[in-house]
Amino acid sequence: MAKPVSVEVWNPNGKYRVISTKPMPGTRWINLLIEQDCRVEICTEKKTILSVEDIIALIGNKCDGVIGQLTEDWGDTLFAALSRAGGKAFSNMAVGYNNVDVNAANKYGVAVGNTPGVLTETTAELAASLSLSAARRIVEADEFMRAGLYDGWLPHLFVGNLLKGQTVGVIGAGRIGSAYARMMVEGFKMNLIYYDLYQATRLEKFVTAYGEFLKSNGEQPVYWKRASSMDEVLREADVISLHPVLDKTTYHLINKERLATMKKEAILVNCSRGPVVDEVALVEHLKQNPMFRVGLDVFEDEPFMKPGLAEMKNAIVVPHIASASKWTREGMATLAALNVLGKIKGYPIWGDPNQVAPFLNENAPPPAACPSIVNAKALGLPVSKL
Repeated sequence: MAKPVSVEVWNPNGKYRVISTKPMPGTRWINLLIEQDCRVEICTEKKTILSVEDIIALIGNKCDGVIGQLTEDWGDTLFAALSRAGGKAFSNMAVGYNNVDVNAANKYGVAVGNTPGVLTETTAELAASLSLSAARRIVEADEFMRAGLYDGWLPHLFVGNLLKGQTVGVIGAGRIGSAYARMMVEGFKMNLIYYDLYQATRLEKFVTAYGEFLKSNGEQPVYWKRASSMDEVLREADVISLHPVLDKTTYHLINKERLATMKKEAILVNCSRGPVVDEVALVEHLKQNPMFRVGLDVFEDEPFMKPGLAEMKNAIVVPHIASASKWTREGMATLAALNVLGKIKGYPIWGDPNQVAPFLNENAPPPAACPSIVNAKALGLPVSKL
């Protein structure tokens, strides 16, 4: 018998029972569900990560849909439980869904939602923040001040790297990678080298136009280069930000051998997926190269760090907060709720999951569609003509 899990209930007499495994930012997502006759139950257990048994207890005997988190193991066991309870909808409050066995969801006919299109600028901003913080050694300097060690200005105190005129490297020039590149090029007048399987035409045009603008004002122009390999980016760039998908080809993309090819004073930033970086090799490289710096938002065995990483002064580590702006997190909650609601109501699938502005407009009702269902094709779900 599963142990009862504490919940907060909204609209107790609602027709449809929707579970959220965590409290989520904002209240719009709750109101949108209530307006469509949903009973909303929000788990209030004081546990950072719920177990499979906890979530089974939440689902119970009748559940129409679940909003979950990327820390949860959504596989055959949970989708079977949701199906038995009559549920046909699940959504991660995340763009990634590495925690979801989509084949298991297909087996039980459960739609799997995610929340793309709302994290681009927020994630790029954190990558830019980590780049600047590492370059100017801001975290080290902050700790130094708080420890009461500052007793006067010194010529060599926390000397870092100037970004202007340096080269920023981007591996994976999709939406987030391109947004980050634009911030670094325009904000710090850096040159760009990028690697992607597909040509980033809009990004190239942006850098070209900005370079011409600088030149017309008597300043040194900026340039772009599309690399023929990831290794070319690693060799040539002063700051490298990782934005690939995580699959078999990108697991430990950054390993001992590739770290050795990078500049001794390079900066490496990862706001994509933790296993893209071999963390053990990274710790050793940081030890051997004190002027090499890194900014990490994600980790190989999250929430844990590999031994030694926390002690490295040339590493900035933050707890997976790339999407943690108020607007973005509230938007993610709204999109996740609308994915579940849309499947419950039989709505079609929105045509472009990256164009979600109509769902986030608080001054108008959201479209009658599911914002993003990753297995829509496998389930044969119709696409909206809106």
